[in-house]
Amino acid sequence: MFSVAPAIATSRLILRPVASTDFAASAAMWSDPHVVRYITGKPSTPQESWIRLLRYAGLWPLLGFGGWVLEERESGEFAGEVGFADYHRTIEPSLDGIPELGWVLPVNMHGKGYATEAVRACVAWADANLPAASATACIISPENLPSIRVAEKCGFTLAHHTTYNGQPIQLFMRQRSVALI
Repeated sequence: MFSVAPAIATSRLILRPVASTDFAASAAMWSDPHVVRYITGKPSTPQESWIRLLRYAGLWPLLGFGGWVLEERESGEFAGEVGFADYHRTIEPSLDGIPELGWVLPVNMHGKGYATEAVRACVAWADANLPAASATACIISPENLPSIRVAEKCGFTLAHHTTYNGQPIQLFMRQRSVALI
């Protein structure tokens, strides 16, 4: 079991553990109304952003999975956040015990294919390292067409139309890919 996020390198990104020095960039991203319009619908306060960073790191020792910060390999610039969680959401069907993948990128990183690259790295990591998980999930607003495309390119399929916090949500599932030895 992992107690801290392992670093993962892709061709253009580094997925790395959260650091306190990520706070300013994370808070700026989460306070952007354009970034959060399909996620929470309202910009986050600095306190909410700080708590989110703590949650990303804190999930690792409890569950063996959690969140990463995305960093551009070439520039070292903050490129977003991605990771798995079990939020114990009040949602039907229940996602309890199913690692739920989420991703968010600042506007200056949109349109570069970084979300797809990061999500592919996460699902590959999950396939190799989450022995108890037979599936992973993500929930996406039906209006968030870019994230729906990312999910589909990374092997997630639409499983349910449901609601969360009174809003329509699409629940996507991805069955774990297990290599036979």
